[in-house]
Amino acid sequence: MTQRSDAILDRMMALHPKLIDFTLDRVLHLLDVLGNPHHDLPPVIHIAGTNGKGSTQAMIRAGLQSAGHRVHAYTSPHLARFHERIRLAGDLITEDALTDVLDECYAANDGTPITYFEITTCAAILAMARTPADYTLLEVGLGGRLDCTNVVDRPALTIITPVSLDHQAFLGDTLPQIAGEKAGIIKRGVPVVIGPQDDCALEVIEARANRLGAPILAHGQHWQIGTERGRMTYMDDHGLLDLPLPNLPGAHQIQNAGAAITALRHLGMDDRAAEAAVTQAFWPARMQRLADGPLARAAPQAELWLDGGHNPAAGEALADHMAGLARRPTWLICGMLNTKDVRGYLSPLARVADGLIALSIPGEANTLPATTTAQAARDVGLEAQEGRDIHNAIAQITAHTPQARILICGSLYLAGAVLRLQEAG
Repeated sequence: MTQRSDAILDRMMALHPKLIDFTLDRVLHLLDVLGNPHHDLPPVIHIAGTNGKGSTQAMIRAGLQSAGHRVHAYTSPHLARFHERIRLAGDLITEDALTDVLDECYAANDGTPITYFEITTCAAILAMARTPADYTLLEVGLGGRLDCTNVVDRPALTIITPVSLDHQAFLGDTLPQIAGEKAGIIKRGVPVVIGPQDDCALEVIEARANRLGAPILAHGQHWQIGTERGRMTYMDDHGLLDLPLPNLPGAHQIQNAGAAITALRHLGMDDRAAEAAVTQAFWPARMQRLADGPLARAAPQAELWLDGGHNPAAGEALADHMAGLARRPTWLICGMLNTKDVRGYLSPLARVADGLIALSIPGEANTLPATTTAQAARDVGLEAQEGRDIHNAIAQITAHTPQARILICGSLYLAGAVLRLQEAG
């Protein structure tokens, strides 16, 4: 069923010819017209990075909520529907609340050019400022320095998860350049949690923090995270924690858990909150098992997984996780955007997959054509074919390998299309 908010969101798409146009001027102007709601947010934890932002946010939210706190959260992009971007005091924003706040922002903007992400971020901030809560988790959309979430002058904490090459057309061609953009969220005197980084990225991030007098809580220096005998061990100046492995699968989630636990401990949360962070977090399309729904029913003997990672670092993390699973014939169903490094993403996955079905992402203007994805897969040594859609791709695989492990991957937009299929099922 079409919702009222969809029509407003469609109108907002026409307010600016570009999806991405970096500046804070338009956002600050609209927020000023709205009464500067960003000054009224509950204490903000601001999260930037290339990989792991969403998972880290989900873990922090789980930890804070386990301690009885009401938590706002803002993330992007959404997967199945826009409402997923905004949580108010723990719950997804309702259709009525979303419609009202979008209408208010659209009217206040009065036809002035503003990007879709900018005006919808203003709507999220307005909704969060008007709803009582104890904390606000803001996830950067792209970059950091000029991202429209970067309007809070004095957050309680900033976090920078691992930085890698992605969005080079907007953020720069080198790791130090990209790290500089991410480090733009660091504020004077505000502590910053820094996840594992390449040395050249860490140098840039620490240099900005030092210039601004921002206390540093860096992986490898101020906190350590690892595994031992099927458990996770965390250590900082407060002592040692022995915790279960994260319920979000993948070795990379150990790093994300470390950043989340560091944030929680800095905020004064106890050991129970740290354990809740790693046992109660849920983040869709991050190695999510599709054990029921129409796709699972269509392939009852297969093992279906969904992941929205889309850059070379994500491909490496996925490959490492898949290599640790029990051996099973493994096929990828992959669709990517034309702005991504498809060979860089697929190259590590070629070590663990037997073949690939390439898709064009349905309804996405910037999809990489299936023919291009298939050729990139062949270039890195994968057997590859093209598929018409998700159902057709699964049918192609299960026709010859009914018990295959099937990973649907390559884009959050493809993941969203899959989750909408599951919801409709």
